[in-house]
Amino acid sequence: MMNKFLYTIVAASLTFGAYAQKSDGTTRSLVNAEEDFAEKLSKTGAKTAFSTYSDDNTLVFRPNPVSAKTYYATEGDTKDLSWKPVYARVSKSGDWGFTTGPYTDNGTETSYGQYFSVWKAVDGKWVLALDLSISHNKPLNKVKTEFIEPKESYKPKFLNDKQREAGTGIIATTESTLNATLKSYGVSAFAGFVNPDVRILFPGYEPIIGKDKAIAFFNSMMSKVNLKTTKVNKADGGDFAYTYGVAAVDYKADLRESFHYVFVYERQADHNWNLIAMVFAPAER
Repeated sequence: MMNKFLYTIVAASLTFGAYAQKSDGTTRSLVNAEEDFAEKLSKTGAKTAFSTYSDDNTLVFRPNPVSAKTYYATEGDTKDLSWKPVYARVSKSGDWGFTTGPYTDNGTETSYGQYFSVWKAVDGKWVLALDLSISHNKPLNKVKTEFIEPKESYKPKFLNDKQREAGTGIIATTESTLNATLKSYGVSAFAGFVNPDVRILFPGYEPIIGKDKAIAFFNSMMSKVNLKTTKVNKADGGDFAYTYGVAAVDYKADLRESFHYVFVYERQADHNWNLIAMVFAPAER
């Protein structure tokens, strides 16, 4: 009887993680996965948590992009990291989404910042695709929690790889146009590409939310930005896309710095693609 009881407890603990990872196309299911991920890390450590929620293609920026499994195979374990999602979106096709929110690292010295994670649905479960973060001082501003559900559910039945490639080509062209415009007009060019609710994560700053604040931020600090795109991914539902790569930023203070960036685009009613999230994480040469 005791052995059966112990078996039941172990089985429950093994299946709970899989249940918490379950993807049903809703933003709520993604938030559940993110919250369980954070809870698992606090109980079992980073190695087990990232192993549970990653696959062979998961990239973590530490600070440069590296396979999560490779990184955590040699990295010391920790339970000092905690975080909470405050903003999340999921494509109407349910194949990927993203979450972001504040984190606290209670290591040798307490530090603070914002994390940003892109998730993908694999065999009915949420799996990390990308994970990165930026640091800032202890936060002074409370950010409104927004978990926005897809307005509809739409999964193309006959989408093939050639059509997917054409779709990502549209996003690559959009980002190439953005980069060309940045070269010609400087950072003021972002005004034509960001959504009214755009969210920017930049080292040393709490989240910058809203187009007016975003443009003011760019204009106050930067003179030029040059983008080199590494990867483009477009949701099968045709409503969201993300890119990542390297951004060279020229500050007005006559200084250049390199960042890894992750941009999230949303398709608008006029068929244009606007930025709804922009993350700049420090790059290491």
